[in-house]
Amino acid sequence: MWRASVITLYPEMFPGPLGQSLAGRALGDSWALDTVPLRDFGHGRHRAVDDTPAGGGPGMVLRADVVARALDSLSPDGRPRLVLSPRGAPLDQRRVRSLSAGPGVVLLCGRFEGVDERVIASRHLEEVSIGDYVLSGGELAALVIMDACVRLLEGVMGKTESAVSESFENGLLEYPQFTRPRLFEGQAVPQVLLDGDHARIAAWRQEQAEKQTALRRPDLWASYAASHPPPAGRTKKPRESP
Repeated sequence: MWRASVITLYPEMFPGPLGQSLAGRALGDSWALDTVPLRDFGHGRHRAVDDTPAGGGPGMVLRADVVARALDSLSPDGRPRLVLSPRGAPLDQRRVRSLSAGPGVVLLCGRFEGVDERVIASRHLEEVSIGDYVLSGGELAALVIMDACVRLLEGVMGKTESAVSESFENGLLEYPQFTRPRLFEGQAVPQVLLDGDHARIAAWRQEQAEKQTALRRPDLWASYAASHPPPAGRTKKPRESP
């Protein structure tokens, strides 16, 4: 069973939204979640977990010894140990798939000005970021990582092919989706999707995925185009739809 352990000052935030919908129904069957309250490893009567930054400056920093005790309370079972940090490596779908395919993950939720660098080094923590912005703490980021991983576990989603065509899985953004009614406020479902020609539908979806990626994420498009060279004599460029 895939297992997530979350080290946090706010264990009551979990499972949160992951207790609902597909992830919630799979909790206890396909995956397990346990929280490690960081305050349990704090110092003194008030269970202090932080202190002022060495060298001065605003805010507080999570103490290395407190964090180390919390991490060491978990058995060394081979799971990757991540610390959620805005300076970490950006999370992408490739990393999510790798985490989901493993035994699980240990997630350390940062707070305040961050975590003492020494425990990051001594416990070989991997710093991970979910985006170029700053949150109040790592708990929301931990929920994001778990949701991204859990939905890929076998049996959690209804159809495995759903994940294959999603954004980022093949280097492109997902193609546009449509359903009933056929006409909505003067906008019709593209006729190609209604004709039952699966080869044409697949080609249309590929073209749309390429077009959306080129328009919205030129960084992704550049990477995709570089790894998918066009046939000789043709420039790799998304075609306009009729």
